[in-house]
Amino acid sequence: MKNSANRTFGVVGLGNFGSTVAKELQRFGNHVIGVDISEARVMILADTLSQAMIVDARDDAALREAGFGDCDVAVVAMGDDLEASILAAINLKLVGVPVVWAKATTKTHHRILSKLGVDRIIHPEVEVGQHIAQVLHNPLVRDYVSLGNGYHVVNFRIPESLEGKSLKDLPHGNKFNLRCIGVMRGTEYVGQDATGCQLERDDLLLLLGKRNDLRNFAASL
Repeated sequence: MKNSANRTFGVVGLGNFGSTVAKELQRFGNHVIGVDISEARVMILADTLSQAMIVDARDDAALREAGFGDCDVAVVAMGDDLEASILAAINLKLVGVPVVWAKATTKTHHRILSKLGVDRIIHPEVEVGQHIAQVLHNPLVRDYVSLGNGYHVVNFRIPESLEGKSLKDLPHGNKFNLRCIGVMRGTEYVGQDATGCQLERDDLLLLLGKRNDLRNFAASL
């Protein structure tokens, strides 16, 4: 596979989700091939992507001709047309794409894609909805990232009750089994475990741990 800073990606389906993925990958400096059966969608991205073409992904020969055989990773970004999504995933494997991601809209869709050997199946609306709900649920949580296996990194806003306290005096470690990755003060990284960092208003505390432990810590603040 090519250097991670210079890879070739293929995106099948240039609707809202697919076009966003394609444009961001292009912005990161990758070679991006975007295809869709809609001429209007392709024309919108014609001057943005490395290649934007009208291609029916249900045709493996058309995908091969479009250059998908040279892609390091391909994303099946359409989900509403179940048949087209499944055939696109099959054809991407047939033309030799080593890693295929695909968007799924239902549990049945997910199961079929999984059986086809799709490497990662994503549910954008569900994942974004869960993320927003987590942040809305606790006003101290500014953002979070799931690391898998039940572990998360959570970005907590320092409440008034913790202002002036030392980082090493917080109960996150022995009481809640959490690891402090550090503290962000604006754009500056100012502390980590076992330091004498004094917490200030608007500091962001970065904690690593399991969801229940993080939730219990947040509830204690």
